[in-house]
Amino acid sequence: MSYTIQAENLSKSFNNNVILSGVNFQWEGGKVYGLIGRNGSGKTLLMRMICGLTPVSGGTLIVNGVNITQRKIVPPGIGAVIETPSFLPAFSGFRNLCFLAELRGKIGKDEVRQAMEAVGLDPRMRKHVGKYSLGMRQRLGLAQATMEDPGILILDEPMNGLDADGITMVHNLIDLYRKKGRLIILASHMIDDVMATCDKVYAVKDGKLQEKEAS
Repeated sequence: MSYTIQAENLSKSFNNNVILSGVNFQWEGGKVYGLIGRNGSGKTLLMRMICGLTPVSGGTLIVNGVNITQRKIVPPGIGAVIETPSFLPAFSGFRNLCFLAELRGKIGKDEVRQAMEAVGLDPRMRKHVGKYSLGMRQRLGLAQATMEDPGILILDEPMNGLDADGITMVHNLIDLYRKKGRLIILASHMIDDVMATCDKVYAVKDGKLQEKEAS
């Protein structure tokens, strides 16, 4: 299966305040697309629109062949870590992910265990998520995003709170998904890292996407 995201003259505004305007791109699987820009530039907003979490104001947005512009749906086959992951604080990481897996009905406990182990978390650990460090919560968010083996992986500041081993783990995860032909979107304040990791990099500035030369 091919994975694609297409935007044509895409825009988003709040109360006549234009955040994104005239955004055009066509992204495909097997590549990593980077987004850089100051806080409030629209990076996270664009990712939320792709996930179907924020409605489009104008233009067209097609995700994996599904036009989500006028439809209030979450496109299938997307895994995402956007902003700070939210979980039930009184339960373990494993129970949190199992709850989510049961709601969606696509995977079982074995896949949850594998996803947690892949990001360096022990699924047998009984510690409640409310007592997790920021890095542990970030790892759990990555496990949630990848446990269904999505075709599109969206990572908003995935290195937040991670140590050197955690950052290496994220890079390995990105490489794995790229080799599997998946489409990855990476937004980070670590500009040098984005430039070195991604196939194409875009600066989000003044409501536009300006393509930069990736290393």
